[in-house]
Amino acid sequence: MSAAQSLTPQPMAQVAPALPPGTVPMPIGEILTVAREYVDASRFDAAERLLNHVLASLPRHGETLHLKGFIAFKRNKGEEAAALMEQALAAGAGQPRQLCNLGEVYRLIGRLDEGLAMTRRAQALAPTDAVAHFNEAMLRYERLEPEECIRAARRAIQLKPDMPEAHMRLGQALLLTGAFAEGWEEYEWRYQISGAQALMPKTDKPQWNGAPLRDDQTLLLVADQGYGDVIMFARYLPWAFSRAKSVAIATSAELCDLLERHFPGPTYFSRWDQAPPFVAYCPFSGLPRLHFTRLDSIPQPAPYLKALPEKVAEWRGRLDALLPAGKKRIGIAWAGRPTHNNDRNRSISIEMLAPFAQVPDAAFVAVQKGPAAAQVANWPGPAPILGLDAQIETFDDTAAILENIDLLVCVDTSLGHLAGALGRPAWIMTPFAPDWRWLTQREDSPWYPSLRLIRQDGPKAWPGLIRRVADELAAFTPPADRG
Repeated sequence: MSAAQSLTPQPMAQVAPALPPGTVPMPIGEILTVAREYVDASRFDAAERLLNHVLASLPRHGETLHLKGFIAFKRNKGEEAAALMEQALAAGAGQPRQLCNLGEVYRLIGRLDEGLAMTRRAQALAPTDAVAHFNEAMLRYERLEPEECIRAARRAIQLKPDMPEAHMRLGQALLLTGAFAEGWEEYEWRYQISGAQALMPKTDKPQWNGAPLRDDQTLLLVADQGYGDVIMFARYLPWAFSRAKSVAIATSAELCDLLERHFPGPTYFSRWDQAPPFVAYCPFSGLPRLHFTRLDSIPQPAPYLKALPEKVAEWRGRLDALLPAGKKRIGIAWAGRPTHNNDRNRSISIEMLAPFAQVPDAAFVAVQKGPAAAQVANWPGPAPILGLDAQIETFDDTAAILENIDLLVCVDTSLGHLAGALGRPAWIMTPFAPDWRWLTQREDSPWYPSLRLIRQDGPKAWPGLIRRVADELAAFTPPADRG
C-alpha cells in the first residue's frame, strides 16, 4: 500500500481503557505506537487485540479505526478495510495521509472515482505531499488516463526526486503511450523499490551499461520478473551475446531448458550459489534500454521459439484421442499467477467464460496451470472441455499443445507470450488499463505479430468483452493446417 508510512504516532490525552489484569494502563498514543510496531512486524493478531481494547471504550476513536482498517487491508480484506477507514473518517481521522490510505484502498477494490476524489482531498490539505500525487498517478493509470498519470507522477517526483515508486509508475505510463526513450530510463527505478533488490544478485559488481566486454570477462544476465517477461525479453539475448562472448544466465528451473535450447552458449543456473564470477550484470528487462529499443526497432518480431518436434507429435496423438473429431480446438486460460501485483484486474474465474461454453462446433482445451486449474470442474457446458493441468509438466509441453490447437484465448499471462514467441495465433483479453507492453487502443502487438489484443470498454468490464469474444469464436474458421 503506497501510503503505509502515513500511520505515524499521534499524541493523545485520553487514557486507555482497561487492559487485561496485571497490565499497567497506557495513554492511547502509546498503545497505538505499540500496535503500529506489531503491524510493521506483521503481528496483526496482536495489533488488533490492542486496537479492540481501545475501541471497547471508545468505539468511534478515528485513528484506531483507521489502523484497524489498515490491518484489514494487509489481510486482503479490501471491502472491510474501506468500511473501517470510512468510519474513521466520519470520526475525524481525516489527515492527508489517512485520506491517501483510503484512496489507495478504493483503488485496489475498484472504486476508482471515489479513490480519485479522496486523493484530491488529500492534495488540497497537503499540496506538497509527494505521496498524494503518487497515489493520483496510480489511480490515473487504472482509469486509463496515461497523460494525467504522467503529470501526477512528475509532480510527485518534483516534490520527492528519490521516490522510486513514482519513477516506476512514470516509466510504465510512458511506455504505455509508446514514449520508449524516456520510459526505459524511468523504468530502471523498479529495483530501487523496497523489497525488489532481493531479485538481483548480492554483489559489488556494476550493472552493465551495454558496452562490449573483453572475451575473458563474463556478463551475468538475470531472467527477472515473471515467466512472460522472461519469454518476451529473451529476444534480446542474441544482441547481448554479440557484445559479450562469455555470458551466464540466472533463470528459474522451469525456463532453463527452453532458454538453453534456443539460446545456447551461456552457462545457465537457477541458484545464486551456482553463479560463476562475473564483471557486470543486467536483468533481462533492462536490455531494451541498452538496445535503445523504440516502437520501430523491436528486435526479432518474428517467431523466435520453436516447439520440440517429438513433443508436437506426442501431443497430437494425445489430443486426437481425447478430443471429438471435426471441432475447432480452442485453448483457454483464465487466470495468471495469484501473486502478480495486478492479478485482481487480469484474472477471472472459469464461470465467467460461460458464453464460451455455448459456442457451437468447438472443443476447449484448458491449458490453465496453478490453483485456478481446478476450476475446470465448474465448466458451465455444453461445449466439451479437456483439462490438462496434471499432464502439462514443462513449457515444452505447453508449446507442443499450442502447435496442436487452432487458437489460444487467454487473459494477460505467460501463455500469451509463449504463443506470440512461437508465432501461434492467440487472442489476449487485456484489463481495461493494460500492462504497458500492450500499449493503448491498437489490436495488434509490435512485440508479437501473431497476437490479437481484445480490450475492455471500462474497468473490469469482463462480461461484455467475453460475450464479444464468444460471438467471434462462433464465427472463427480454423486454418487448414494447425501446425
